[in-house]
Amino acid sequence: MYKSLLIIAASVLTVSFSAGSAAAQSTPGADWRQHNQAERIFNGVQNGSLTLRETGHLVRGQARIHNQERRFKADGVVTPRERARMHRTLNRQSRRIYRRKHN
Repeated sequence: MYKSLLIIAASVLTVSFSAGSAAAQSTPGADWRQHNQAERIFNGVQNGSLTLRETGHLVRGQARIHNQERRFKADGVVTPRERARMHRTLNRQSRRIYRRKHN
């Protein structure tokens, strides 16, 4: 059980690191936040405040954010509206992480 949690957490970090390598246009604020949120999830797994199910939900949320960022970067330009939408999504995910870790 613990081994599977670590595997899931490691995949979260992998997704967050690969998000920074997209070449179209840099979104340093969003990339940093995704990395920070992935670390928060990993720390929650390590200290036992996140269950396997909660971790799975949060990992899928991080993957959705990563896919959203890839779609926005696909045309080579991340517009201010797209950037604002991405940050709203990141805000929601941050709240979810907090709530899951503190329930």
